[in-house]
Amino acid sequence: MAKASARGFRFVLEAADGRARAGTYHTPHGPVETPVFMPVGTQASVKAVSPRALHDLGATVVLANTYHLYLRPGDELIARLGGLHHFMAWDGPILTDSGGFQVFSLADQRRIDEDGVTFRSHLDGSEHRFTPERAIAIQENLGADIIVCLDECADPSDYPYNVRALARTHAWAERCRAAQSRSDQALFGILQGAVYPDLREQSARFLTDLGFDGYAIGGLSVGESKAETYGMLEVVDPLLPPDQPRYLMGVGTPEDLVEGVARGVDMFDCVLPTRMARTGTALTRVGRLVLRNAPFAEDPAPIEPGCTCYACTHFSRAYIRHLIKAKEILAYQLLSIHNLHLLLTMAREMRAAILAGRFQAYREAFWRAANDGL
Repeated sequence: MAKASARGFRFVLEAADGRARAGTYHTPHGPVETPVFMPVGTQASVKAVSPRALHDLGATVVLANTYHLYLRPGDELIARLGGLHHFMAWDGPILTDSGGFQVFSLADQRRIDEDGVTFRSHLDGSEHRFTPERAIAIQENLGADIIVCLDECADPSDYPYNVRALARTHAWAERCRAAQSRSDQALFGILQGAVYPDLREQSARFLTDLGFDGYAIGGLSVGESKAETYGMLEVVDPLLPPDQPRYLMGVGTPEDLVEGVARGVDMFDCVLPTRMARTGTALTRVGRLVLRNAPFAEDPAPIEPGCTCYACTHFSRAYIRHLIKAKEILAYQLLSIHNLHLLLTMAREMRAAILAGRFQAYREAFWRAANDGL
């Protein structure tokens, strides 16, 4: 099954196993095989990992942050220097978010109205304004392959406010769609609605009626329970077009990848693997290892037995703990490589399992190992 968009992007759904999907998203900078995990390069750099290392890890698409790049070094400067691909020396696809989540997380530094949001920079306190049109213009300057609409991510505990925020998100989606002028960028709409099934359904129906090149699922993993997160995916899965990609924003633990894929998600991103690395923490299939802790001081084992990443095939837990305690940069590089390798590898394994019709067996084996390891 395939659908060609007016902008030349094409998603080919190759197989389904239950709700799990395997496909290929064709973009101007190359194909993206799904399910896929996208490393996050907030400042046009995946922290402690070079573009060459990302290629070696098998990453095919990375994410950059509109809010941060707008503030520093500036989207117009990046445009003058040839766009984000040239600026960060990444020749694969790039996705930029709208900056909405970062702006709305500045609870005491922003004012929201029907037209947009006014906020103060976390860098110097200067005042700035994002409207839907401005968010699109910034992303067009950055030049990513995939851009997203400005939306409002609201407190999941406040239903009345979420009703109002959803109306704003939908109005802004219409304006973003009208403002887009570049023909070489795919525009994704963002579903909101927090943990409320009626709002999630309303959002899915409204945005699919508008027609976007793909659909991002926002406003999850922001304090709600895992059960609530998965429940909202179950609400929207049957409502989204089967021939377009679905992107779960900001979610990226091993278990979330497995359960997200089981509920029809194609694309994931999260700062977790590199953020955990900077705290001296390794992600594994059976839980997290805090390698800065004393029990690892004389441990000769690799971070995760059986892992084929560069860190695990060359270094011991004891050595990495030594680097952490000595505050050596190599510690964060090795842990970032391992953590990213895990999520990228799991995405490829799930794709292979779906194509072979054995995803449910993969899911069951994952949870058996995880539960045995806890």
